[in-house]
Amino acid sequence: MPLNYHMPLYRPPSEGDNLIIQVTLGCSFNRCSFCSMYREKAYQQRPLADLVADIDRAARSWPDARRVFLADGDALGLPTAQLSAVLDALHERLPNLARISCYATPANILQKSDAELAQLREQGLTLLYLGIESGSDSILRRITKGASSRGIARAMQRADEAGLKVSATVILGLGGKRRADEHIDGTIALLNAAPVTYLSTLQLYLDAGISGEFMEKFAAEGGEPFEMPDDRSMLEEQLRLLAGLNPPKPLIFRSNHASNALALAGNLPRDRARLLAQVEGALHGEVGLRPSYLRGM
Repeated sequence: MPLNYHMPLYRPPSEGDNLIIQVTLGCSFNRCSFCSMYREKAYQQRPLADLVADIDRAARSWPDARRVFLADGDALGLPTAQLSAVLDALHERLPNLARISCYATPANILQKSDAELAQLREQGLTLLYLGIESGSDSILRRITKGASSRGIARAMQRADEAGLKVSATVILGLGGKRRADEHIDGTIALLNAAPVTYLSTLQLYLDAGISGEFMEKFAAEGGEPFEMPDDRSMLEEQLRLLAGLNPPKPLIFRSNHASNALALAGNLPRDRARLLAQVEGALHGEVGLRPSYLRGM
């Protein structure tokens, strides 16, 4: 019997072919002005008995599953005891399981003790998807992220110390036309201060249902209106970001999300020159961009 998911259901691009277990519904914060993913869901932590029943059904349908993604928006927000029980149930029923991952917020990580993070890693939780969005505190306030650059850096550092891999995302265009340099320079400083294993960039897309809220909140700090950058401006942000990154540890870089005008892939700092050349080529019209009708969230 297939699992009955509570829709909408989101997962990172790299989890598209993997088993998904919905351990929470919605997002515990759910106030980021740029994100419409869970606006129609009330946050809930699903009962453990329901989760075990889902895992049993999934194991019967897909006994050879090797990778599992725990949805919804911030599964790491579950109490450690319950999350631990979920991890044990997955490993008991899926003998070939090699990776368990989930979305996380900076607050999720910081609310766990070092011992709890280490315990979850020992039980097979290996990868956290963390939206950092920007390293500029001004931009983070304007988008109602509910986190500071210092807090995000602490969360990334603590995850790394616990042996958890972090896949971080940055949203190009989030500072608008006027604050592009501030947005990217703050992000460079953040990523150069704390380690991540993977880094992805997305291009800003505002759903019609939240666009007005985003504009209002952005302008509320200082009265400065938001102006949406075009593809060229976002490519220039990408160029600035790639040129400035000097991460504490080598990282795997991707811009393969469907929102991006230009798909990139490489390792940093090793492939910096090639990646910069690809972006330069796009800026000079030598590399084609993804048509707008093929883009989406």
